[in-house]
Amino acid sequence: MKLVGIVGSNAEFSYNRILLNFIAKNFKKLVDVEVLDIKDVPMFNQSDDQTNSEVIQNLNNKIMQADGVIIATPEYNHSIPSALQSVLEWLSFKIHPLDEKPVMIVGASYDVQGSSRSQLHLRQILDAPGVNAIVMPGNEFLLGEVYDAFDEDENLKDAQTAQFLETCIKKFIRFINVVKVIHAPEGMQDVSDTEDLYATGAIDTTVEGIDMSADDWLEQAADATQAVEGNTYVKLNRGLLTVNQLNHFLNSMPAELTYADSNNQFLFYNHTMEKEDMLAGRRPEQVGSPLAECHPERVFSGVSWVIQQLRTGKQDVVRTQVPTHGPDKFVVHSYQAVRDDEDNYIGINEYVQDIQPIIDWYLEQTGQQLTGGGVDAVSGATSKVDTVAGATVKS
Repeated sequence: MKLVGIVGSNAEFSYNRILLNFIAKNFKKLVDVEVLDIKDVPMFNQSDDQTNSEVIQNLNNKIMQADGVIIATPEYNHSIPSALQSVLEWLSFKIHPLDEKPVMIVGASYDVQGSSRSQLHLRQILDAPGVNAIVMPGNEFLLGEVYDAFDEDENLKDAQTAQFLETCIKKFIRFINVVKVIHAPEGMQDVSDTEDLYATGAIDTTVEGIDMSADDWLEQAADATQAVEGNTYVKLNRGLLTVNQLNHFLNSMPAELTYADSNNQFLFYNHTMEKEDMLAGRRPEQVGSPLAECHPERVFSGVSWVIQQLRTGKQDVVRTQVPTHGPDKFVVHSYQAVRDDEDNYIGINEYVQDIQPIIDWYLEQTGQQLTGGGVDAVSGATSKVDTVAGATVKS
C-alpha cells in the first residue's frame, strides 16, 4: 500500500519530519511511505496563481497516486503552522487531490499535549468542502515533549508509544480499505468486504500472542507450541515420516506449494530457493503473515474473490495462467480448497507450475501439434479471468 507523509512544517529541522521518517523506516513491511516536504511551497496568493508550478504539481501528483495520506503537524498558537495552511489552500484552490482521500493525522510538539489543538483544527480544515478529505476518526497519535522522545538514531525511545503508533498505522490501512469498498463501482462492494485478509480473528490452530508480522514468527511460534523437528516421527493417515523426510518430500514436489489457513494466515511454502528465482516469489520472513501483507493492495479484491469461491464451495479449484515469465514457459497458478473430514473449509493450497514441459512431453508422446494459433492447455473458463489482479471485474 502506497502512502505519502506530509511534513506540516517548513522548518529546516522538524520533529514531525523525524516522526514521519520513523514511520517510513519502521513500518515498511506494512506500508510504503514517501515523506514529502513543504518548505519550498510558496505562500498562498490567489492573485499570483502558482497551481501549475513544479512544487505544487509534485504534491498534487504524489497525493493523487497514493492510497492515503499521513499529515504530521506541530502546534503553533493553538493551531497548525501557516505553511501547512498555505499548502492546503493551494490543494483546494484549482486542484483537489485530497478529495475523498483517506487521511490520518499525527503530530509532535514540545508541549505535553502533543499538538492536540492543532490536530483538532486540522480535522476541521480537511473537512471543508474545498478539501473534502476523509479523515480517520479517533486513533489520535499525540507525541508530547518531543525533544526527549527520540534517541540518537531517531527511533522512539518508548516501546509502548511505538507499539501504539503501529496499531494506529494498521487501523489506517483497514480504514483505507473500508473507504475503497464504499467508493468501489456498483457490484464490487460485497467482494472486497467478504474476507479478513489481515487475519485479525483466530481459529483453533492460530498461535496467539505472537506478532504475525514478525520476521521470526516461525521460530517464535515453534517455540511457543513446542513443535517437533528433525528426526521425530509424525504419524500420518497413510504413512509414517520424520519431520526431515516431510520437508525433503515437500521440497521435491514439481510445484511451488503455499498454504494459508481459513483465518487467511500464510503458514507454509515448500521451495527453498531465493524469491527472484521462484515462479511466485516468497520470502522466509513472510511465513506467519496475514495474506494482506503478502499481496499488493491493488489485488485484494481478486484474492478475496478466489478465497470466497473456495470457502463457499462454488469451486474446488481456481486456475489462472500468468504470462509474465517469457514465451518458453506456461505458468499456471492453481488455488485448491483444503477441507477436513467433515468437508469444512480449513485453508487454501496454492500450487504454481510451469506446465510447458508437460505440454511438450505430451505432444512428443502423442505426435500431436498445437494448431489454430495455440491451445489453452488449462481451461477456457479460467484462462480469461485474472483471479489475482482483477477477477471481480466480471461480476
